[in-house]
Amino acid sequence: MSLPPNFIDELRTRVSLSQVVGRKVVWSKKSNRAKGDWWASCPFHQEKSASFHVDDRKGFYYCFGCHAKGDALTFVQETENVGFMEAVEILAREAGMPMPARDPQAAKKADRRSVLVEVMEEAVRFYRMQLKTGAASEARAYLDRRGLGMKGQDRFEIGFAPDSWDALYNHLKGKGIADDLMIATGLCAQSDRGKGPYDRFRGRIMFPIRDARGRCISFGGRAMDPNAQAKYLNGPETELFDKGNSLYNHGPAREAVGKGQTLIVAEGYMDVIALAMAGFEGAVAPLGTAITPEQLQLMWRISPEPVIALDGDKAGVRAAYRLVDVALPLLEAEKALRFCLLPEGQDPDDLIKAKGPSAMAEVLDGAMPLIDILWRRATEDQNFDSPERKAALDKRLREEIKQIRSPDLRTHYGHAIKDLRATLFGTRPDAPRSDAPRDWQPRQNNWQPRQGGRKPWGNAPAKPLGTTITSPLVQDENFEISFREAVILATIISTPLVLEEAMDLLEAMVCQSEDHRILRDTLLMMNGRSDAFRLELEAMVGPELLENLLGRSHITICPSVRRAGDLETATLTLKEETAKLKAAHGRLAEIAEATEELSGSADEAVTFRLHQAALAFDRASRAQQEDTTEYEKADNGLRVDRKEREALDGLLASLRNTSKH
Repeated sequence: MSLPPNFIDELRTRVSLSQVVGRKVVWSKKSNRAKGDWWASCPFHQEKSASFHVDDRKGFYYCFGCHAKGDALTFVQETENVGFMEAVEILAREAGMPMPARDPQAAKKADRRSVLVEVMEEAVRFYRMQLKTGAASEARAYLDRRGLGMKGQDRFEIGFAPDSWDALYNHLKGKGIADDLMIATGLCAQSDRGKGPYDRFRGRIMFPIRDARGRCISFGGRAMDPNAQAKYLNGPETELFDKGNSLYNHGPAREAVGKGQTLIVAEGYMDVIALAMAGFEGAVAPLGTAITPEQLQLMWRISPEPVIALDGDKAGVRAAYRLVDVALPLLEAEKALRFCLLPEGQDPDDLIKAKGPSAMAEVLDGAMPLIDILWRRATEDQNFDSPERKAALDKRLREEIKQIRSPDLRTHYGHAIKDLRATLFGTRPDAPRSDAPRDWQPRQNNWQPRQGGRKPWGNAPAKPLGTTITSPLVQDENFEISFREAVILATIISTPLVLEEAMDLLEAMVCQSEDHRILRDTLLMMNGRSDAFRLELEAMVGPELLENLLGRSHITICPSVRRAGDLETATLTLKEETAKLKAAHGRLAEIAEATEELSGSADEAVTFRLHQAALAFDRASRAQQEDTTEYEKADNGLRVDRKEREALDGLLASLRNTSKH
């Protein structure tokens, strides 16, 4: 939802930064409360000295050790590991500010959700109470055998659903809760025999499922009857619960990862509980289904590199392979996955009980990147004893990594596969050939080539001389993109009023440098209509970073920077630079894809594509200025005056006409 222009400003004014930060730190004696000058050890890195400074009057903090900086919203986002809107809601509640009113229909829907959540919380209390009754003795014994004592039961609010058709229904009815609400939560189901609602969960150990904000949205139940049709049963899809867009233990895991723990994705409730009780508190689980794209995005919001912990049996390996197909189209530079396969026949609970938390930590430390799982799937139990089979492997892998949308990441995957391929097929000195004996050992690098003969394994490429000048294009093929990003950022900073329209552009912009990323993320948090925009930005990112951007030669001559505050010029500049940025990304994507194909077969069709990609990029770059430029590029690469070129073309045309007559 969008926020009114002055809402964030008022929120920052009402909230005391020292109070927000004070919940996470112990203030140093050198703090000066009267002046709003506070010092503490930094909560973002380990240190003994008090280098973390809070200026309560200006509303900004800065660490002189790790250079963390920001305002109250930034602090809540970083320490609670939440998104921007969630941080706004947290501080708004603390400041007693109601969130901006939504349309009546949305408000009505939110009110109904609140009522349904209250019904769910009443069910949590009922199930917790039932676990202490005589009817739950077998359930308590099972939990004891699994090593889950009272401390764990209380922490995860585990309960018990009696083996009765209407125990919960009668309890909720006694609390004045209407039948339609019980059915809407999924706790009860409507009988198709004309009778009243009946309990959905019966004779099961109950696990409350909570969303990221801690609200109970559904339940999972583990059957005590070994003959039950489903060992584990989740609640149905409801207004509160979207199974494919939820994670078990989401909120506590997010908080733990924010404090430095690893995000571990296990298979079920008991795995998560076992991991958390053993100290691995950043554990979550999908809810009885294969991991969905939406759940992957939820995980990446918590951590850029979750570790998928799977059983080491065939089912676990198949689950890893399925997840590869889900993840490939979604991968980005800061959205990765790692996989750890446990010893066969063991889940995290079994491993921790048998060998302790240190064994689990060792398995997690050895987690493999996704590329290893991709390669294993393509080569496992395969024989590559013919050129055709090798070519089929190349084709299959090229098709799979084409799903990766990021050109840069796709290129790196291509390089990694090329290295793995070279090792498998023995095309480099440190790799055995695929047809080599099993006890093959790489030969030592002490050979002496015979006169006129080839070196073993082929000739290595000659190293460039120290005096060789490297092409600027080779030095940084992304210079064009970085150049355009700088113009866009500088334009927004010079004319903040354009920020609101540029939000989508900023969110989609994949920055080439850390400085650009910092500026982009900070601008996304800011209000372009604030009178103190420049001062706030400088306080948050530092004057040096701004100076480095705005002081570049190509930025100082940019019209949108020289005409700061000119909304029309800024808008036109953003449109033009956005088009050029898309053209640059398109060119890199085409070249990356063609380069991958070159590794398989360098034929004329591929080189033609590379040539066409370069021409297309040149046309896109010149399209917006073609009518006004005074120069154009000749066939030899030199710039030629347009009028002189036109005159020359006219002269040549007249000579050709004369020769015909």
